[in-house]
Amino acid sequence: MVAKALTIAGSDSGGGAGIQADLKAFSAMGVYGASVITAITAQNTQAVTAVYAIPDDVVAKQIAAVLDDIDISAIKIGMLGTPSLIQAVADGIRGFSGPVVLDPVMVAKSGDALLQDSAIDALRRILVPRADLLTPNLPEAAKLLDQPADRTADVAAQADALLALGAKAVLMKGGHAEADTCTDLLVQPDQTNTFSAPRLATQNTHGTGCSYSSAIAALLAKGATLQDAVARAHEWLHGAITHADNLNVGHGHGPVHHFHRLWD
Repeated sequence: MVAKALTIAGSDSGGGAGIQADLKAFSAMGVYGASVITAITAQNTQAVTAVYAIPDDVVAKQIAAVLDDIDISAIKIGMLGTPSLIQAVADGIRGFSGPVVLDPVMVAKSGDALLQDSAIDALRRILVPRADLLTPNLPEAAKLLDQPADRTADVAAQADALLALGAKAVLMKGGHAEADTCTDLLVQPDQTNTFSAPRLATQNTHGTGCSYSSAIAALLAKGATLQDAVARAHEWLHGAITHADNLNVGHGHGPVHHFHRLWD
């Protein structure tokens, strides 16, 4: 049987991030993907020019429609713009027993905000405790902890603080750090693992966070352990970034190459 995963996230009309990236990552991992759209963005590789939030009740009905019919093994949650939507999603997945990967999407690669400041506290209180894995980059971790953004911050201490908020595990992504080696830190209550790769000189990294968290969710849906899922997703994403320039999409921050193992 083919494993099934669900993404709950916003739509990127440019195809590089959001729902589009999530479904590509699911497919690259050999998993069937279902989707719940939380917002529609007018977006390309250079900017987000409009955001339309899908009404909360429509999001809730999408979740119910999928979970009532399809045997979903893992859920990835991405862009959630408002406190009421965060609550609607939490209510919608209340009876789901599989792993939940929460990617706290706050800012697009272009720098445009995707999460209202008023929603950060709701995300912290309502969904972080529901997450089997929380996958923040350094600025997102700082916002969740109400700290100033600092590329030299003690990421292990931040991860422990996020665990204290209720997340079962935290993957601190090192893409925003400055070292020549990009290091991600997977922190669980009983162990810590690091995953490193050389930092690549490319501007085509649009959708890396979405793709990474979705690949992890897909592998969890297939029955992988958390440590193995992160390791395999990390290796795949490094390849997707390595081959990103070959796509030549847009004039700004282009997408990663989700299918670099299949075609190039």
